[in-house]
Amino acid sequence: MLSKNKLESKTEQLSIINQFSSSLLQITQLDELFDYVTSQVVSRLGFVDCVIYLADDQNEFLEEVASMGVAQQSSDYKVAQTKIPIEQGITGHVARTGKAFVSGDVSVEPMYIADNRPALSEICVPLIYEDTLIGVIDCEHPKRDYFSQGHLQILSTVAHLLSAKINQVKTLNNLKTTIEQLNQAQQLEQCLLKIANITYRSLDLEAFYDELYQIINSQLPAENFFIGLYDRYSDILEIDYLIENKTKCNAHQRVSKSQIKHTASYYTLTSGKPLLCNSREFEHHIDMGHFKMVGQSPKSWLGVPFAVNEQYQGVIVIQSYTLDKAFHHHHLSILTYISRQVSMAIDRQLSRQALEHRALHDELTGLANRYLLLERVKHAILSLERAKNDNLHCLLYLDFDRFKSINDALGHDVGDRFLVAIVNIIKECIRRTDTFARLGGDEFAIFIENVKDKEQVALALERVNEAIAKPLLIDGHKLQASTSIGVAYTGNATDNAITLLQQADAAMYEAKSRGRGQVCYFNNAMRKKLKRRADIENDLQHGIRNSEFELFFQPIFSLNDPHVVSFEALVRWHHPKNGLVPPNDFIPIAEQTGQIIDLDLHLLRSAAQQLKLWRQAGYPMTRVTVNVSSRHFASLDFVTYMQQLYIDHQLPNGSLCLEITESGLIENLKLATQIITGLAPLGVKLYLDDFGTGYSALGYLHQLPIHVLKLDKSFVDQLTHKENPLIDAILSLARSLDLNVVAEGIENPKQWALLKRKGCQFGQGFMVSKPLPADEAMQFLLTHTEMALSI
Repeated sequence: MLSKNKLESKTEQLSIINQFSSSLLQITQLDELFDYVTSQVVSRLGFVDCVIYLADDQNEFLEEVASMGVAQQSSDYKVAQTKIPIEQGITGHVARTGKAFVSGDVSVEPMYIADNRPALSEICVPLIYEDTLIGVIDCEHPKRDYFSQGHLQILSTVAHLLSAKINQVKTLNNLKTTIEQLNQAQQLEQCLLKIANITYRSLDLEAFYDELYQIINSQLPAENFFIGLYDRYSDILEIDYLIENKTKCNAHQRVSKSQIKHTASYYTLTSGKPLLCNSREFEHHIDMGHFKMVGQSPKSWLGVPFAVNEQYQGVIVIQSYTLDKAFHHHHLSILTYISRQVSMAIDRQLSRQALEHRALHDELTGLANRYLLLERVKHAILSLERAKNDNLHCLLYLDFDRFKSINDALGHDVGDRFLVAIVNIIKECIRRTDTFARLGGDEFAIFIENVKDKEQVALALERVNEAIAKPLLIDGHKLQASTSIGVAYTGNATDNAITLLQQADAAMYEAKSRGRGQVCYFNNAMRKKLKRRADIENDLQHGIRNSEFELFFQPIFSLNDPHVVSFEALVRWHHPKNGLVPPNDFIPIAEQTGQIIDLDLHLLRSAAQQLKLWRQAGYPMTRVTVNVSSRHFASLDFVTYMQQLYIDHQLPNGSLCLEITESGLIENLKLATQIITGLAPLGVKLYLDDFGTGYSALGYLHQLPIHVLKLDKSFVDQLTHKENPLIDAILSLARSLDLNVVAEGIENPKQWALLKRKGCQFGQGFMVSKPLPADEAMQFLLTHTEMALSI
């Protein structure tokens, strides 16, 4: 009968274990799992009490997560120790050794830690998964010698199944946590990008703050939030933006130093350091005398100071009055980034205000400045809505021809007096009601309101051109003025002042392209050109990101011993919609917008990558020159960038060189010389492109460490028909300065022969090869490195 009972007990145990295994498939939470093990599994297997402990991540402690009957409150027994150091007790021993422990009389066990209930027998098995400790299951019984080998086997089986399930649930939870963190990080990144975007595009500070707060509130508990701007000159803090309990309040309160000097905000401002503290830490600062309690004590406080300029500094503060919305260090990082954006936005606003409060006239000429011109244009356009007649407004955009040559040849003082003299002459040719403005340099505008017909404008233009046609005597120099003029009309109240200015500007450039002293009227063809320009400006950055730019390589060859010596890298833009966009269509726009910096760096990387690919393929070393903007010669960072390119792509010294146009020569000669000198250890040579087309290069040649002159194609073209003494002069100059010369645009044998005879060393042009894709260029080099070119 006893044997039968044992068999039935064994059968029941197997049934419980099988049911346990099956139930594990449906359990997804650890709490539910532990409750199930203690209340439904271990108790049914005949164990009186049971405690499950889990080890912490550092394996320093075992902490109780479940005990028999606790979840259902069906027992009044309580575990004395819910957190046990892993070096103590039987449970600690089992955790450390990874081996089960059974004792029939724990009273004689030195490792035993007495509990609040009588127990003599104890069985403890480890929870281990793939050699990693998870925890232990500890069972006790008031009877001596209660636990048998059968108990050990069944509890070990439970522990094995439980360990695997704990690991599975933890892995799943970790995965969910990781996904959640990635989602949060992505959301945060999007929010920070939004903040950067509104900082850049926002013109109104109040609207900027409103958008900023909406973004901040999605990432931080910012029910109480304010931005303060402190004027160090007047010791006044202005509350620029204030949110209290999620409600926007009237800001722009001006608070004196005496009113704020005892606040946490002022302490943060003067310390220049961020402050993150809970209520206890906040009170500690008060005890230390750093500030006083003003208003209600916060549960959590976070403030970040920021600098704007010499006069202004600011602080951005968020406060929480509930424990469940405390601030942490990642909140500090977010708010620090936000404070920088706020600083930039305020700085832009202050700069704008300063410009608006400055005199609205140009200092040199006394004319209206651009701001005043645009304001008058705006008001005039708005007046069209109220006008009863069909009058038009007209904007003339003037650019004085070859003014730069006067400045370069005679100096800026003469140039300034020349401009003033012309301005005084033009003033006599226009109405007093017209707005005459200086836009900058030698660019001017005349805004003529209420034009009855276009003939009226034509007469005004005739008067201006006749008046400035007479030579001017400035400091003993007889100077002749002429101007290129663009004309644009507006007759619609929905028109835009900036657009009108852009249209007149576009017409002026068209006039300039036709020669000196020309007048052009804005038309539909120019409108399409303007739109194309705007589209290109918008598409440039996208094109860089999506690698739409490809380098073609045009051989540079020796004239004396005809073979290829190097390549010039020339960019081609494969626009996804417009097809192949010529460089002349986007390079000037990139230069004007500043996008040329990113484009140049991208092309330099592309050229370095191509050199690396050729080298890895076992092709001979060659030199590639890349055209870059003079803007790069305004910062020593360019040296670092080039050094990194050479390192990253393992480029041989002198394999990647630079070209810069004469018209883009550098204003800061000292810094430019430093940069070129800094590139010297890399063997980077500087080629001066389009040489001979400008007016100031001769003054640079003996000051800048330039290595190669590129003779402009326009000079080479003339050799087909006649001799050009200027070429002889340039070649002679190059020899005296020990500079090599590359003649551009060689298209026939006569040009080649003449240049060779005159002592020009190198050439480039369609006679030998047009620009080629990388693979074709290398094949051409292999064919013509040692084999003479046919000429």
